[in-house]
Amino acid sequence: MSRFMKVLALALVVFGAIQLVPYGRDHDNPPTVQEPAWDSDRTRDLALGACFDCHSNVTSWPWYTNVAPISWLTQRDVEDGRAVLNFSEWDRPQATNPREVVDSIRDGEMPPFYYRWTHESARLSDEEQAQLEAGLLETWSSSPPGVTP
Repeated sequence: MSRFMKVLALALVVFGAIQLVPYGRDHDNPPTVQEPAWDSDRTRDLALGACFDCHSNVTSWPWYTNVAPISWLTQRDVEDGRAVLNFSEWDRPQATNPREVVDSIRDGEMPPFYYRWTHESARLSDEEQAQLEAGLLETWSSSPPGVTP
């Protein structure tokens, strides 16, 4: 057996073994308690395409989110994202503020580059990005989290 074949066989064994790790396949979408009173449908649509998968309870779980190690990374990103900002639980205070959210969008940190690779709706034009930033600031101002209407 050639060295290449041995390495390939080992890689397949390791890949198969990591599929047995239970973390990363417990995909749940808790109920939406309360969304913000969006300033416009456009802001919600932009947030839906670029933010909701990690920052809401309406996450889309494609088939590859069940395959380790992608499942591990996706699960971690969704858990961390929901903990910082969750548009589906606007009835509670959020762990971030609107300026930090807008800065992370403006700095290109959100949505993350690897998410944009596979999600066309997250690839915002400069105009869409500006609309999302302004809309989030307006929404946050007129419908602050933790305040029940």
